[in-house]
Amino acid sequence: MYFVKVYVTYKESVLDPQGEAVKGAVHRMGYEEIEEIRIGKYFEIKVAKSVENLEETIETICDKLLANVNMETYRYEIAEMEEA
Repeated sequence: MYFVKVYVTYKESVLDPQGEAVKGAVHRMGYEEIEEIRIGKYFEIKVAKSVENLEETIETICDKLLANVNMETYRYEIAEMEEA
């Protein structure tokens, strides 16, 4: 089995209003040295070993469902899990 971690965030050119709101709150807490906070999404996916094109499968899922490719970017990490 494969364990895939997918991270989705806004592209650098897209304003992140939630990140700006959190940054404002952090500044009000007295942490003025924090320059930027970006909010994103995180997904964990378990995939059977029998999948033929793992990376292609994950990229298709990300492109069509998990990320809005016009505004967001994604990256993923694949790890092989030991069978119990």
